[in-house]
Amino acid sequence: MRAISLFSGGLDSMLAVKLMTDQGIDVTALHIHIGFGSRGEVGEQLRRRAELAGADFRLVDVREEYIREILFDPVYGYGKNFNPCIDCHGYMFKIARAMMPELEASFLVTGEVVGQRPMSQRPDALKQVRKLAGDNEDRLILRPLSARLLEPTKPETEGWVDREKLLDINGRGRERQLKMAAEYGWEDFESPGGGCLLTEPSYAAKLRDFIAHEEFGVEDIDLLKYGRHFRLPDGAKLVVGRHREDNEALLKIVNPDYIPVRLPVVGPYSLLYRDATENDRRLAARIALTYGKSDPEARYDVKIGEEILEANPFATKAEAQKYFVLNP
Repeated sequence: MRAISLFSGGLDSMLAVKLMTDQGIDVTALHIHIGFGSRGEVGEQLRRRAELAGADFRLVDVREEYIREILFDPVYGYGKNFNPCIDCHGYMFKIARAMMPELEASFLVTGEVVGQRPMSQRPDALKQVRKLAGDNEDRLILRPLSARLLEPTKPETEGWVDREKLLDINGRGRERQLKMAAEYGWEDFESPGGGCLLTEPSYAAKLRDFIAHEEFGVEDIDLLKYGRHFRLPDGAKLVVGRHREDNEALLKIVNPDYIPVRLPVVGPYSLLYRDATENDRRLAARIALTYGKSDPEARYDVKIGEEILEANPFATKAEAQKYFVLNP
């Protein structure tokens, strides 16, 4: 008997896998990469955690399709921010369901806990997810951590799994999960957290601002993760690193729509929209200098893309901050 388990790499998803492998079921831990994981873990760390729980690992990159089909037109709307959680979960199950023949899997597993998330893990939301996934008739989606609080699924009624060995966890507390992790001797797992950038107010605000001016694509996901974000008067976006980690992350971004802003003094690494007007370019140079080790009385040669512009910093950061997309 084989199952596919949706796998985030968080503790709940690890425990869901473990509850299955403890019953002798082979599990493929499937990580569906939509691009908005706040922990940034894609690859070997997730594989190690899947193997720790007894599963093999598979990763599927669906970022382009997710942006095109789910992000901006969810059937069940958004949570508090830009998070289409119900549609997102239903979409992931549809992908997993389509992979069942290839992986010779008989059912699907998830680490969801009833009542843990206010939007997507209410009892009525679980039914909506099942509907989106096309699972109303087959009832192949098993939630081992809360199974005994829910109607039996086909894996339980057919005897593929022992329902008595499943759990009845409810609500947002994590005491039982943490106790189980200690019993298994697990140390490599994420502390409880949101896990998705779309649930974070700051990322949602930057995303709303972005789509008001530009078309959003896969290459823009990481751009919104780092730095201070400015919207300049003629419409260009400027991203200014806040600290060393930001600067290093921004240096790694390859986005054809953005060019680097390089300072002649110690200061942040910045990215500016490629088609910025001359006015916005000069303002971008001034803002970037303001956050560097610069003298407000001096003028500097700032390199924007291949162009050199002479600019002076603002006298105070407050003058630059009026262009913020959101509070820093």
